[in-house]
This record gives sequence, C-alpha cells and structure tokens, in this order.
Amino acid sequence: MNITYLLFFLCIVVCTLIITYWAARQSKTTNQFYIAAGSLTGTQNGMAIAGDYISAASFLGIVGTIAINGFDGFLYAIGFLVSYLIVLFFIAEPVHHLGKYSLGDVICARFPSYKMRGIMAIGALIISVFYMIPQLVAAGLLIRLLLDINYSASVLIIGLLMTIYVVFGGMFATSWVQIVKTVLLLSGTFLLALIVLSRFNWSISSLLEQVTLGSPLGEQFSLPGHLFNNPLETLSLHLALILGTAGLPHILIRLFTVRNTVEVRRSLLTASWIIGAFYLIALILGLGAVALVGFEELVKLDPFGNLAAPLLAESLGGDFLMAFIAAIAFTTIVAVVAGLVISATTAFSHDIYYHIIKKGNTSERKRVRAARWTAFFIGLLSTLLALGLRHMNVTFLVSLTFIVAASSNLPVLLFTIYWRRFNQSGAITGMISGLTVSLLLLLLGPHIMNPDGGWIAVDPLIPLYNPGIIAIPAGFLGAYLGTVLSREKESAIPFSSFYLRAQTGIILRRDRS
Repeated sequence: MNITYLLFFLCIVVCTLIITYWAARQSKTTNQFYIAAGSLTGTQNGMAIAGDYISAASFLGIVGTIAINGFDGFLYAIGFLVSYLIVLFFIAEPVHHLGKYSLGDVICARFPSYKMRGIMAIGALIISVFYMIPQLVAAGLLIRLLLDINYSASVLIIGLLMTIYVVFGGMFATSWVQIVKTVLLLSGTFLLALIVLSRFNWSISSLLEQVTLGSPLGEQFSLPGHLFNNPLETLSLHLALILGTAGLPHILIRLFTVRNTVEVRRSLLTASWIIGAFYLIALILGLGAVALVGFEELVKLDPFGNLAAPLLAESLGGDFLMAFIAAIAFTTIVAVVAGLVISATTAFSHDIYYHIIKKGNTSERKRVRAARWTAFFIGLLSTLLALGLRHMNVTFLVSLTFIVAASSNLPVLLFTIYWRRFNQSGAITGMISGLTVSLLLLLLGPHIMNPDGGWIAVDPLIPLYNPGIIAIPAGFLGAYLGTVLSREKESAIPFSSFYLRAQTGIILRRDRS
C-alpha cells in the first residue's frame, strides 16, 4: 500500500466527516434535512450542482475518451454542458415555484393524487439507484487499484461514507461535500493542465503536434467518427445527454435549496461556468495524456481510458500528484453518490411514507427519523447491488439514467407546466411509457444481448447502444396520447392560476385551500 495515497484518502475522509458532524447539528427538521432550509446562496448552490453533476464518468471517463477517441470524446462533454440551457430556460424557475422537497410536489401542484405522487417517486428511485451503481463500482475499482484493498472492502468503505453523510448530515452535509469536491476538482485539474501546457512551452500547436504523433489516429485525431461509426448513435447519445439533465431528480431538487428565483438563476449560471471550465480543462488533460503518457501505455493499463488522468498526474508529478488527483476522483464519487442518496431518500420518505402511507399525518420528529432510516436502507441496497455486479460492465447505466430521465420525467414536467390540455392520465401514461420503453430497449440492446461479452450471448434485437432517439419520443408520445385519448375532466386547479404560480410563485387565494 502506497502511504502517500493513503494519507490523501484519510485527509479527504476526515474533512468530510467534520463537515457531516457540523451539518448534523443543523439537520433537525425535514426542511433542514431535505433542502438545507433553503439557506444556500446561488453561488454555493451552483458549486454544489456542479459537484453533483460532474461524476466519476465525467472526470475519469471524459479525459480517457478524449485521449483514446479524439474529437468524439470532447463532443461527448459538450452534451453534458448544453443540457443546462434546457434547465435554465424551461424548467428551473417553475420547479422552484411549484415544489418544496421533490419532483412529486411539482407535478402534484397541478394533479394532486396519491397515484401520481407514487409514480413520480418510483421513477426518482429507479433513476437514482441506476446512477448510483456504476459510481460505486468505479469507486471500488479505483480504491482497489490505488490502495491495494480488495474490491468488496472498497465498495463497503464508499457505501458507509455516503450513508453517514446523508443519514446524519442530510442536505447540509451533502451540499458542502459537493462544494469542497468542486473546489478540489477545479484547482487540481487546473494545476495539472498548467503543468501539461508548461511542458510544451505554453504552445497549443506544439501539444497538438505531439498528440498527432503519439496517437494511432494521427491526423484523424481531430475528426469525428472514432467513438461511434453510426451517426444515428451519436445523435441518440447527445439527445439523451442534452434532454436528460432536465429530468434528473438529484439535480432538480437542488433548485429548492435556495430562497428565490434570482438565486436559482445564479445557481445554474454558476454551475454552467464551472462545468464549461472543467470540460475545457479535461480537453487539455486528454491531449496531455496522449502526448506525455502515450496511447499504448494508456490502453495497456486500462482499455477504456479511465485511468488517463491519474496516469498523467503520475508522469508529471510522481506519487504525490497522482495521490492528489486520485483523492479528487474519490471525492468526486463520494459527492455524487451522496447527492443520489438524498434524492432517493426524499422520493421515498417524503412522497411515499409521509404523503401516501401516513396521509400527511405524522410528527416532524417521526418524518426526520423516517428519512434517516430510508437513507440507511437505500445506501445499503445500492452497496449490495454494486457488490453483486462487480464482474459486470455497468458503465452503460450512466447513459441509461439520462435516457430514462429524458423519456419519463422530462415530458411530464414540460407538459405539466406548459400544456393547458394536459391531464393526470397523460402524466401517468407518459411516465409509464418512458420508463417501460427505456428499460425494454436496454434489455433488447447490445449492452445486454451481445455475443461478445454481453450478459446474454445472442445478437441484439435493437442495435443502438444509446436508444434515446427511440425512447424519448416514446415518452412524449405516451404523454400526448394519454391526454387526448382520455375522457378525464379538467383538473380541479385551473390552468391559468397554476401557470401564474409556476411562473411567478403567486398563489391565488382560491387555490390555497
């Protein structure tokens, strides 16, 4: 075991546990536990959103994808960034005005029913757990590699930490762990990028020239088509990335942690600038990995390129710099999974336990206790799933969560906010059709059905690795047909007053009851 690596990891763990201890003293009510009592500033929340959004797949995966696949890797990153424009222009302010703790609150502001709230909660749980599993698997592999601890112990360490953060600290601890992660991530990667550029006398053209010589892609490195040969596959992937963010529960519930819409806008603008800066830095790191580490060395140690950033750090600064970058990767994973746990916890304890099981009749103390127990069991379930899937390639679950979010949550959110004729039948049909089609396409696609290393060794019925181009229209179509074909009467809440509330936060007196 490398002592330098161990010391960095222990430092990160101790710092985050101190944050949790501080946060636990402020998480006594449901308002504090779920949304940090709306006390974050827009800048703080924007940093937390960036910390929640930039996952291990982004940090480790994008750098490696750029190094191995060239231009296509950077194109992948653009989809993550552009997605925030959809949230900013169409989703953010209405969600803040309509909701309190969860997406179920937002939809039930127009269609109040236990059935609607239950379906929204189930969707949020599925998305959160699906996203959590690959993060935990990546964490286990990273810690096993760097600290020489076996995979099971590594996953248990991460699972225990994320559960502690949420159970005791709630949204306060989760937010500040994510903020610390963002500061470490930007400072560490920016430092690494500066060292890379200094090796080439601050000349981008010299760096690109060395990349061309070092990569087997040669002059084709800066051209598209190396990651996906099928243009439809590329279009489908970016459709899911751009639209999926607007339906991710763990991102959208962060819109409740600030006090007004000015801070909501500031949150998203801050997050967009941070994410944009990070992906520009990731581009330099990907180029540097090819130029300084070498393509053959990268592929030999990890054919997927996930170790490109740590290997680049080792080649530039030895064990110390690699330990620092690895610790940042560790913090990245912890911050993201903590955000996912709080999202899943809110969906179950607030929507299902409080509203459906208890019918809104339970004490504040019991609600907080239920939330803490929910966080514990969700952390336990995700950890057990990650342990069971250790020998399987689960990286596809990251893109799957974006597809599920874009095909189920997004149609329902947009139609609820902007379509006068939309009704509860359409909302339920849209959610179910989006979830069902997404999961069905996964089961019939090459991630599961594949003669070359798939879970089922047969030819896939659906050839697309990223079937968002089918699933997303199916979700919108299901919501539309469910509305126009139903004979459901107009909601008891008039659309005009609902729309006024969505856009301004004003609740008319007749709607307060």
